[in-house]
This record gives sequence, structure tokens and C-alpha cells, in this order.
Amino acid sequence: MEQVWLLPAIPAALFALLALFNRAMPRGGDGLAILGMAVVVVLGLLVTLDFQASFVDGKFAPGSEHVYAFEWAKIGESLLIEFSTYVDGITVLMIAVVSIVTLMVMMYSVGYMDGEPRYGWYFAVLSGFAAAMLMLVTSGNLLLLYLSWEAVGLASYLLIGFYWERQTAAEAAKKAFITTRIGDVGLLIGIILLWRGAGSFDIQQIIEFAREGGFDSLYLTVSMLFLFAGAAGKSAQFPLHVWLPDAMEGPTPVSALIHAATMVVAGVYLVARMMPVFDEVLIARDVVLYIGLTTAAMGATMGLVTSDIKRVLAYSTVSQLGFMFVALGVGSVTAAMFHLFTHAFFKS
Repeated sequence: MEQVWLLPAIPAALFALLALFNRAMPRGGDGLAILGMAVVVVLGLLVTLDFQASFVDGKFAPGSEHVYAFEWAKIGESLLIEFSTYVDGITVLMIAVVSIVTLMVMMYSVGYMDGEPRYGWYFAVLSGFAAAMLMLVTSGNLLLLYLSWEAVGLASYLLIGFYWERQTAAEAAKKAFITTRIGDVGLLIGIILLWRGAGSFDIQQIIEFAREGGFDSLYLTVSMLFLFAGAAGKSAQFPLHVWLPDAMEGPTPVSALIHAATMVVAGVYLVARMMPVFDEVLIARDVVLYIGLTTAAMGATMGLVTSDIKRVLAYSTVSQLGFMFVALGVGSVTAAMFHLFTHAFFKS
């Protein structure tokens, strides 16, 4: 599993290459982007097989999950920032969803986007989108996750506003960017509070610290509610759900990618990843449940009275994401991730 870092590194390198030189490449470098993502799919399969091999008597061998880490920066005596990746069952599932759906979207885009004046730039940003999302789902610490989280938001802004000369597309991109930033402020506050309490950005260390009762109950509740605010913004949960229907102004393949495998599932992934901490503060988990229920009902009923078919699909996504948070709210990570997996493929 040492090759996990290659999963985001390959599309990140392709983003830089295509952004700079797509005009000098045949067909804007679409073939190179597709080839790179195909390599990522294969590497993801190898990571999955390697992960399965770590089972010993039905359990994972100790230390088999935390696979790659090195010191990134050290500020003073108390702040150590590591570049670390972490692989478990949730990570493996997300790698498969992100890489396979992105590859399929890229292949479909060859015909759908043919003739567009910014054809090469489109594939560059798709590669960057995939890189940010893969870094997010493989991150072993919250600071690296947050940087990836913001990169996902930037890439979505560029793709939703791809037809920037249209006023509706430009406004939709700004709406998505600003609305999700509201939640992201909460996420940043939550991460800082968790670091201040646990003394580390490492997700597993924070989980262990919470299980050992190291956090004050009220302090941890507030921290997790702020963390959930970020998840609610990215995953279009009430009251930050308003950006997703307008995001359909982007190219149709982009809508499929955002709704299925990237931006909107980031919040579900975050709550699932931090579920052991949510289990220590049931009030915060109840908030996840009730927000999910509210969003599921609102998304379904709003979709019933919408005539635009693309907006109907958007409200359907809002509703289905609500059901995923309902599952997380009752403590069932397995049900939430199963629904995420099936929804990703039928919606895309």
C-alpha cells in the first residue's frame, strides 16, 4: 500500500501538464488525461488487493492501515504537521468510486465536449478535481484533508462556471463557492478545536484521545458540530442545500461527476471517517440525523414540483444525501457507505 500517494499525485501532475501545455497536445491532451486516470484505477485496485491481504483471522494486522507518513512542517515545539495517508475499508471504497466514475466521465466527455474552445482546459480541471478528491479520501490528518477539501471547492467552481460567458453559469459557480465556504469556516474551526484539545491533527490520534475521554463533553460536542457544518455545506444539507440545483449550469458530464463521486460525497465521507468521535457525543450525532431527515424530505418534495429535469435530478441528489446522513446519524457507517456507492454509479 506504499503506492497510495501516487493516486492523487498522478492526476495532480496531469493537471499541471495539461493546464500549461494542452494547446500543444493532440486534442488538448484528452488521451493523456484518460490514460492517467486509467492508471489510477489500476493502482486503486492494487491498493484494494493489498488491503485485503492485510486480513489476519478476519481482522486487520496491527499497523496495516496507516501506510505512509513523513514530517511536512514543524512550528515550535507543539505543532507538528505530517503528510500522511490512511487506508481502511472506507478509503478503499472511496478510491474506487472517485477513480472509476471520473474515468467514465472523461471517456464520455471526449464526444460530448468535442469542439469546445476550452476543451483542453476542461480535461485539465477534471484531472485536478480527481487529484483533490483522491487526496481528501486518503488523508491521514485533518490539516491535509482541509487543504484537499478547499482544492475540491476550487475545482468545482471552475467546472460549474466552465461556460463563464453565460451569466447563469457564472452566478451558479459563485453561489456554489460562497455557500460552501460558509460551511468550510465551520470545518476549519472544528479542526482547530480538535487540534487544540488533542494536540495533533492526526485523525487516529484524535479518535483515540476522544475514546479515552480526553475531551470535555461540551467542548467535543461544539467541535463536532462545527465539523458537521463543513460536511453539510459540501454535501448540500439544509440549510446549505441551495447551491446544488444551480450547479447544473455546468457541462452535463461535470454535473454527473459532482453529483456522483466528488464534491457532494465529501461531507458524507468526513462524517463517516470521524464517526468514532461522533459516537462519543450523541447530541452531535442526533443533529446529523435530524438534518439528514429534514434534507431528505425537503429534497424529495422540492423535486416533485420542479419541471426542469436537471434540477429534478439535483433535488434527487439532495434527498439521497439526506438519507446517507440519516444512516450516519443512527451510527450505521456501513449503510451510509453502501448507499453512497450505489448512488454514485446509478446517478452518474
